Amino acid sequence: MSTLSQGAPRLTAAQVLICGAAIVTLSMGIRHGFGLWLQPITQAQGWTRESFSLAIAVQNLSWGVFGIFAGMAADRFGAMRVLMIGAVLYALGLVGMALTTTTLGFALTTGVLIGAAQAGTTYAVIYGVIGRQIPPEKRSWAMGVAAAAGSFGQFLMVPVEGWLISGFGWQAALLILAGSVLLILPLALGLRESGFVGGMAPPREQTIWQALSEAMRYRSFQLLMAGYFVCGFQVVFIGVHMPSYLKDNGLSPEVASYALALIGLFNVIGTYAAGALGQRVPKRHILAFIYLARAVAIAIFLAVPLTPMSVYVFSSVMGLLWLSTIPPTNATVAQIFGVAHFSMLGGFVFFSHQIGSFMGVWLGGVLYDRTGSYDIVWYIAIALGVFAALINLPVRETPIERGPQRAGAMA
Repeated sequence: MSTLSQGAPRLTAAQVLICGAAIVTLSMGIRHGFGLWLQPITQAQGWTRESFSLAIAVQNLSWGVFGIFAGMAADRFGAMRVLMIGAVLYALGLVGMALTTTTLGFALTTGVLIGAAQAGTTYAVIYGVIGRQIPPEKRSWAMGVAAAAGSFGQFLMVPVEGWLISGFGWQAALLILAGSVLLILPLALGLRESGFVGGMAPPREQTIWQALSEAMRYRSFQLLMAGYFVCGFQVVFIGVHMPSYLKDNGLSPEVASYALALIGLFNVIGTYAAGALGQRVPKRHILAFIYLARAVAIAIFLAVPLTPMSVYVFSSVMGLLWLSTIPPTNATVAQIFGVAHFSMLGGFVFFSHQIGSFMGVWLGGVLYDRTGSYDIVWYIAIALGVFAALINLPVRETPIERGPQRAGAMA
């Protein structure tokens, strides 16, 4: 469907996956631990949870907005340049998160700056390289490997971040992470694609606006975006607010750290399995199952007595479902529209995810401050899971037809 890779030798699959997985491990691993800073920062600064939650909500929204432009830039100039800029922004954002003393400054650094950095160092950019460099028959599997790396990053980094906070204090911990994230710079060199010579992209069949207009009118693309909204709402609400929810109910901070680590550990299995199954099973069925299973898991978690064991079981189950939506969603986009503008289209789908993330984390803080409880947001997460399961079933995964038959494919 595209001449994008013609005339340019591919990177080896091992090189793409090793460098891409390491970058996602760092970027997503650090990001998944931000909930551990909620209470230390709000207590030290005298802020409300809503103030912290708003900054993280802005971060997710910024990630979504800048993700569109990061995808366009990666499609135009190659992933390497975007990854390097994102790494520098990430380090600056973490320094700002550590040193700012006002809620506005916190929202600008933790929110806008780190969000923009994540847009340039996570899935949309890495998956663009995978889409261009990995053959279609292995693409869903490769995306599962990259997503599993992000999950391993959570398993690896969240306990490390908890240890850094307890050992060095929350501010020094952030400064240490700021130095660590710069390891992305040399890893980005391993994703330099020969097809992007001198900053020039290979020829394409469509302009950016033609590709975007086509996708936005396509019903299945709209349904994928709506489902991804729900994914963002659920995982970011749980990731940011569950540590405080557990502490409010008398459980120790170590339980929260182990819970987030278990989510990351089991998500390695879940995301890899989702990617591998996507080569054999209709991806819409995988997505519907994931969203419905999330709703059931949350409902059972709220119904049983809250104990460390119930938390660990819930975290393990949610881990299997956590980021497992990413490989089938992105592989479906690539399968329908091709890879020429894949990073950009993936950025738009992810923007919907991040609107959901904004709503999940922000509503968690607002409703807690208003009611003293997270119950309403948990119930919303259950209802949205059922909704997302239903709307993914009609998604059509076949490649879109262009030219004279194009109108008939718009469904």
